[in-house]
Amino acid sequence: MRYILLNKPYEVLTQFTDETGRQTLKDFVEIPEIYPVGRLDYDSEGLVLLTDDKQLQHRLSEPRFKVPKTYWVQVEGEPTPEALENLRRGVDLKTGYTSAAEVELLPQAPELWERSKPVRFRAAIPTSWLQIRISQGMNRQVRKMTAAVGYPTLRLVRAAIADMDLGDLQPGQWRELTNTEVRILTEDMAAQTATAGTFKTPKNSEYWPGGIPPGGKKTGGNRGGFTAPGTRSADAKPAGTRPAGSKPGRPAGGPKPAGFKPASSRADAPTRPAGSKPAGGKSAGSRPAGARPGGGGGNGKTFGTKPTGGKPGSKPGTAGGGPKRRG
Repeated sequence: MRYILLNKPYEVLTQFTDETGRQTLKDFVEIPEIYPVGRLDYDSEGLVLLTDDKQLQHRLSEPRFKVPKTYWVQVEGEPTPEALENLRRGVDLKTGYTSAAEVELLPQAPELWERSKPVRFRAAIPTSWLQIRISQGMNRQVRKMTAAVGYPTLRLVRAAIADMDLGDLQPGQWRELTNTEVRILTEDMAAQTATAGTFKTPKNSEYWPGGIPPGGKKTGGNRGGFTAPGTRSADAKPAGTRPAGSKPGRPAGGPKPAGFKPASSRADAPTRPAGSKPAGGKSAGSRPAGARPGGGGGNGKTFGTKPTGGKPGSKPGTAGGGPKRRG
C-alpha cells in the first residue's frame, strides 16, 4: 500500500487527466494506481492525500466519519466577532446549513510560499487570515461560508487532514507517510467507523446526521435499528390498548379500587356516537321511508311534531279554530 502527501499547487486539478491540457497530479506524482482522497479545488492550494488503499480512501471520504480538515483562509476585510460566531454556529448556503466549525482569527499571516499568481486585493481594504476547521465536504464550502458572512475569500490553503499537516512541503513536493503515521491513521479511522456505526442507509431515503435534516423534517426509515422518540415499530401496540380479556377501567391484573363499577353501569358511562343505531330499535329523529317532513306519512308520526294550530292545554286530536260546544 502507498500513502502519499502532496502539496498541491495553485491551478492544478485534483485528478490525473485533463482533456483541455491543464496541469494535473500526474505532473507531480508519477506513481501508478493511486488516487486522491476527496478533492481540492483548482484555485485552492495545500494538502492532498493519495493512496491505493481503497478501504481507507472510502473511510476518509465518507461524510458520516467526519474527518476534520484545517484551512488557512485569507479574506477581504476584518471579520467582526459576530461574523466569526456565525461561522462557528453554521451558515445558510441556500443548499443547506453548514455544521458547527472551529474558527479562529490568526494574529498574523502564516508563513507561506509565494503563489504562482499574486492575490488580487484592493489597497484601500485590509485583509485578514482565518483558520477554519470543518468536517463536511460541500462544494467550495469554505469560500461560500466566508462570502455568506460578508468576507470573500482571496486565498485558500488546506493546512491539514486529520492530524497530517503540510510540514515543510513546498508546492509540488510530496512525501510518503511513515509506518507510524499509517498505523495511527488506520487506528483513528477504525475508531471513527465504530463510533459512526456500520449500518446501511435504507433505500429510497435520505441520510442526515442525527436523523433530522435542516428545517426539522424527520426522515423515514429505520436508521440501523434506532427508533426516534415518539415513533413505534409496525408490530408495537398503540397507546391505550389492553391485553385481551382484561376488564376496562383498571390496569390489567391490578387491584380493583373501592366502589369500582363497570363502565356500563355508571352514570358517566360513555355514550354511543351521534347517529348510531341502537340494536333492535330506531334512532331518535328517524321517520319512515317516504314520509314528508312536518306531516303524517303512512302509519308513522314525525318525532317532536304537534297538531297544527293547536292551543296550549287543548285535548289531543282537537284542531285549533273549530266550533265550540255549548254547555
